[in-house]
Amino acid sequence: MGWMRTVAGRLKSDYRYSVDLVYNAFVWPEPTEAQRARIVKTAQEILDARALYPDSSLADFYDETTMPAELRKAHRANDAAVLAAYGFKPDAIEGEIVAALMKLYQQKVTEVERAEAERKPAKKRSRKKTVKADEASAGTTD
Repeated sequence: MGWMRTVAGRLKSDYRYSVDLVYNAFVWPEPTEAQRARIVKTAQEILDARALYPDSSLADFYDETTMPAELRKAHRANDAAVLAAYGFKPDAIEGEIVAALMKLYQQKVTEVERAEAERKPAKKRSRKKTVKADEASAGTTD
């Protein structure tokens, strides 16, 4: 949530989610297979906890006063699994997490820009422009 609160826009007092700005810009960790398996398992536990209450809406599930205990427990386990995949301590505070995510984001942007620069061939000067430039420097024109 810290990433979303930091980078998302607002519409009145509500957050405005954007695929490009909020989610596509989010830098994922490179978890080990064991970490990945734990994240998958805890994510499934979230879905399983929701399935226990088929008549509930997302608003019901994520209201702090009505969130089912099973769902809260599943989310806490998933949070711990994701924090571990990033290498964060279980008691890391939001500001530290967001600062580290911003650093990872900047590293990723730098990697992408470098890769794009390597893919683009150097621009060649056209023969016509070169001849005109040579003529101009020699003081002659067409």
